[in-house]
Amino acid sequence: MPSADTPLYNHPLPDIEQWLREQNCEQEPGSPHQWHVERRTWQADLTLDIDSIVVRYLNASPDGQDIQRIFKYSLSRQDLNEAIFSGP
Repeated sequence: MPSADTPLYNHPLPDIEQWLREQNCEQEPGSPHQWHVERRTWQADLTLDIDSIVVRYLNASPDGQDIQRIFKYSLSRQDLNEAIFSGP
């Protein structure tokens, strides 16, 4: 796997999928670009889009609405790790 400071667009897809598994993300059956992750205080759906990862934190706002964030693949795996998995 490329180093953690390498932009995600320089990672082969199998390495990206392995990184998501290491973060305890589960791939949605029948939708290889869809992933789900649950932490103690939050949960999110991740979508591997063409040029970005779309993260939808479920019921995350004070009024119970989802919060969506989009992270470009030009960010490093380390930056994405910190941004996505620190929660909403």
